[in-house]
Amino acid sequence: MNKSLNFITLAIFAPVLILAGLAGFVIPADQSLTSGAPAYNIFHLIFGAIGLLLVLTRNELWLASFNFGFGLIDLYQAMASALHLPPEKYFLWTKVDDILHILIGLALVIIGVYGLFKLKTSRKEKQT
Repeated sequence: MNKSLNFITLAIFAPVLILAGLAGFVIPADQSLTSGAPAYNIFHLIFGAIGLLLVLTRNELWLASFNFGFGLIDLYQAMASALHLPPEKYFLWTKVDDILHILIGLALVIIGVYGLFKLKTSRKEKQT
């Protein structure tokens, strides 16, 4: 079975989110390049679990929507860090977090939009 770009992306990204959340609890804050704030770690664990559940559904709309939406959340986090917006005081982002949020956020938005566009195009083709 051919797997979509959104499926492959989330099948890789969701476990990475879970590992990042776990690592945040294990690696001492003074030895980490990224934030080890408990709220930030829990955020990663929750969204990683949601991502894994969506991978199990194989629903293309949900996969593409998650990638797009989480990409926007990543971009917001980079902006929030720069502009000192919520949840900065709970997530305690570092410059490395900011760079990762921009790179991953842009990639996820592009991949998600691609998947949503592809779904829309295939639905139009089926109608004709």
